[in-house]
Amino acid sequence: MKLCAVQLAAYKGDLQRNLERHLYCIDQAAAQGAGLVVFPELSLTGYEPALARQVALPLNSSRLDPLQAACDRHGITVAVGLPLPTPDGIRIGMPILGPGAPRLEYAKQRLHADELPFFSAANQPVVFAAGMHRIAPAICYESMFIEHAAQAQALGADIYLVSVAKTAKGLREGYEHYPEVARTLGMSVLMANCVGASDCFIGAGGSAVWDSHGRMLAALDEHSQGLVLLDTVSATASTLPLDGLY
Repeated sequence: MKLCAVQLAAYKGDLQRNLERHLYCIDQAAAQGAGLVVFPELSLTGYEPALARQVALPLNSSRLDPLQAACDRHGITVAVGLPLPTPDGIRIGMPILGPGAPRLEYAKQRLHADELPFFSAANQPVVFAAGMHRIAPAICYESMFIEHAAQAQALGADIYLVSVAKTAKGLREGYEHYPEVARTLGMSVLMANCVGASDCFIGAGGSAVWDSHGRMLAALDEHSQGLVLLDTVSATASTLPLDGLY
């Protein structure tokens, strides 16, 4: 099976334009044989906490139907980033859409202090099947605590699927932490980061994959939009630029 992390810039609060770009990326990933695709944190709206309440959508929103259609057409599972409204407040969400399947909802369980004025934390871990693998999603800040990954491993996960919006400093810290997660817990780690302007920072790219021994197999640079592809059968990885994405 091939897994894909998309490194992508977002247009601030412009869900329709971002959605169209997601569909292009899904088509490109499917053409490479990917069975699972993950996008950066809050990818459909951009990482814009002050706008989150305005642009939040429920999991069953018809605005997500084109993504569902792409999943059904390609037989692919897609994890995107979107603020999700709940009775307890807005959550940093990761809708997970699979072919012919009900939509799953994962939301960030541990928030950074800067996020507390805008978002509420979830409390439910998620592990889902994709091919022969058990996948555990993680969203940015919480993924820097090995306890989060250890809980996922205890639930049977063998792939840690990390969706982030990281600065250069955060990326450096991630490059130290994620190999340790992989080595300690015996899970491959696939990370999708953003590039370009987000909130008050610049996304640092560097989307990457580590095997279960902590070896980095492939990574993108700090500014290009592109795909990181992991072949879990051959335990090899590659990158692909998204030259046609504007």
